[in-house]
Amino acid sequence: MIRKSQKRRQGLSSTLTCLFLPWHRCSTIRSLKQIHAFMVVSGFNAHLPSLRELIFSSAISVSGAIDYAHQLFDQIFEPDIFIWNTIMRGSAQSSYPSKAISLYMRMDRSGLRPDNFTFPFLLKACTKLSCISTGNQIHSKIVKFGFEADTFVRNSLINLHANCGDLDVARRLFEASGKRDPAAWSSLTAGYARRGELGTARRLFDEMPVKDLVSWNVMISVYAKNGQMESARKLFDLVPDKDIVSWNAMIAGYVLCGSHEQALEMFEDMRRAGEQPDEVTLLSLLSTCADSGALDIGRKIHHSILERGWRDMSIVLGNALIDMYAKCGSIGGAVEVFRGMRDKDVSTWNSVIGGLAFHGHLKESIHLFKEMRREKVRPNEITFVGVLVACSHGGMVDEGHRYFHLMTCEYGIEPNIKHYGCMVDILGRAGLLNEAFEFVEAMRIEPNAIIWRTLLGACRVHGNVELGEIANKRLLEMRPDQSGDYVLLSNIYASMGEWGGVEKVRKLMDDRGVRKEAGCSVIEEDNKELMHFLLDSKPNTNAGINIVIS
Repeated sequence: MIRKSQKRRQGLSSTLTCLFLPWHRCSTIRSLKQIHAFMVVSGFNAHLPSLRELIFSSAISVSGAIDYAHQLFDQIFEPDIFIWNTIMRGSAQSSYPSKAISLYMRMDRSGLRPDNFTFPFLLKACTKLSCISTGNQIHSKIVKFGFEADTFVRNSLINLHANCGDLDVARRLFEASGKRDPAAWSSLTAGYARRGELGTARRLFDEMPVKDLVSWNVMISVYAKNGQMESARKLFDLVPDKDIVSWNAMIAGYVLCGSHEQALEMFEDMRRAGEQPDEVTLLSLLSTCADSGALDIGRKIHHSILERGWRDMSIVLGNALIDMYAKCGSIGGAVEVFRGMRDKDVSTWNSVIGGLAFHGHLKESIHLFKEMRREKVRPNEITFVGVLVACSHGGMVDEGHRYFHLMTCEYGIEPNIKHYGCMVDILGRAGLLNEAFEFVEAMRIEPNAIIWRTLLGACRVHGNVELGEIANKRLLEMRPDQSGDYVLLSNIYASMGEWGGVEKVRKLMDDRGVRKEAGCSVIEEDNKELMHFLLDSKPNTNAGINIVIS
């Protein structure tokens, strides 16, 4: 019976090994849970080798499973150092690196001695958090345990101090290492670059005895991040074996510089070289399509995403697609992407609500906001800019008041200058000029030039000379050199037949040396200025373009 039991356990152990190896077969949280359930049913929930595999898969291998890894970890009675290191490693790589520090404190209290693999994960967490005080404490622990000479630990220390600590400490560690490791060179080079010392960074790069691909990418990223694309391109052309990071750094650099044509050309070169784009590439390309209005290219990128089987795309990528379609004038495409997204965040809703409002689909914008509330998604200040713009363009004064009140009273959002600007526009368009001026006087923050310009424009439309003069006076106190502000007041006088007022404005312009600019009409100029002001409240997809120096 004992032999049968042993054989049975050996057979189950072999089954578990087959389930876990190779680890990439376990690719979803669902498959992890199935394996975990199999372990519990089969009596392997305390089998240390199987638990190691399960923790490794959930913390490292399976994307988005770190929370499940923590739940599993808390159920392990006596985790060994491998399990502790694995959960700390996963935490350091996650969106909540501070959990790695908390785990180490728990491990320290348990009396388990760390090994040389423990500290690089902790130092990485400190670097991501820019927490040099905690990093210094961990540095002292490293010295205490005698791990400072370990190559990986030392390189992690150099990276920490170069990124967010003392460059002199990083330099001393670097000199003590005998300058043998390319990773140490790269970390120190990136540290000097981050502090704006590009000359020192380049000298270090040129002095490197062996330049690995990381070193090349660090320097290319340094130049791209600082807008020195000519220098970045020269280095890029010299890289022996480029990888996706090399291409992404160049594409993102061109996008951030506004060189959209070069960014797209670089993408074509990348495809011809046989390199497949990743999500970072696509975010950069969608940003350049949005900013340049290249809808056709944006659509091709969207189709490419679908062809690659990324139907369950990330929220960030979905939001970038929505923003691209909305900015390129295809609000239908934006809504289609929105409806096709399985997971959404508040920025997803904001992009569509704002896009609908700015493209004149006012009822649809309000309807989507109501749907957002029914779905229990909490709106933020950007959401209400889109809603109030819809109310303004739709002449919905009562609704505007109601949503402004909803924002402040139900959601506790303090109005900013954009919300006030929307309300002034709502009242001004409706001809409620006295109410608009009273609203401005009651604002909790100082009105800016756009607010007074909006009021002046409303006075011109509704022919109110008295209030126009007040708005113009306040406006000229802020910016006395804008010809359009004078022209607006002049037009108010002209519309009322007060030619003396027109002459007075012309004399004032002559005295101040202000010349009327040729080009679009005052009405077009007004609308463009206000819309640009409000559009700045929409999420900037360039935030997704991250040139990493590491």
